[in-house]
Amino acid sequence: MSDLAAARARYVERIARRERISSPRLIEALATVPREDFLPRGPWRIKSEAARSYRLTPDADPVHLYDNVLVAIDARRKLDAGLPSLWAHLIDVLDVREKERVVQIGCGLGYFSAVLSMMVGPKGSVHAVECDERLAARAANYLRRYRNVTVVNGDGCKDVGGPADVIIVHAGFPQPHSLWLQSLRPRGRLLVPLTQRDREGAALKITRKGRRFEAEAIQQIRIFPGQGRGTTALDDRVADWWQRASALAPLRFRRLEQGLPSDG
Repeated sequence: MSDLAAARARYVERIARRERISSPRLIEALATVPREDFLPRGPWRIKSEAARSYRLTPDADPVHLYDNVLVAIDARRKLDAGLPSLWAHLIDVLDVREKERVVQIGCGLGYFSAVLSMMVGPKGSVHAVECDERLAARAANYLRRYRNVTVVNGDGCKDVGGPADVIIVHAGFPQPHSLWLQSLRPRGRLLVPLTQRDREGAALKITRKGRRFEAEAIQQIRIFPGQGRGTTALDDRVADWWQRASALAPLRFRRLEQGLPSDG
């Protein structure tokens, strides 16, 4: 086994053990998709989950990417490729299945699009909506050989391309958008980080159950803000309400009113 193959095997084993990953398809996808295929050439600026600043890898050997580290896409904007353990855990919670249609709101450079592509298989699909034109173009290029993935440069708050079994939002918002809820198929699942202006908040899983929805907080999160994310104190209060309420017990509701759950 090469050094790179051994590093990738250790990477998958550590993530699976740390996050108690239950999906064999997710573990297989993490073991198969080369992370270096979805990043520019190294050396790379990386940092651990708790680090405040980046460090530069000593060289361009991809072995450095097979650790639980953030990798800078745009260090100036603090925009990173997602933390593997975090997104592996959140994807596992969503119970992504073969043949499902997954929508990503924000895909970065496409690494987790490729992981999801393998999980849903050739009869499933991944529709990735990326608001940054340059990132969308790069992701589309990196994902060329993943035939069941479509990358669209657009606004995922306005169009998700049709009904979905799973919607994953890879950026912070103060509240779920009604479009995302309305686009869920029966038993569909939405993962959305609800955050304040300091980027802190909670990742919520919202499941469609008949005509109702059920929301539960999964874990605390710090994440890059979504395009058009509100910047007022009211937006922060809405995000804080969701975080506190969903942490106490699952929230059951029919629709949203002013960003909050309602049975009206």
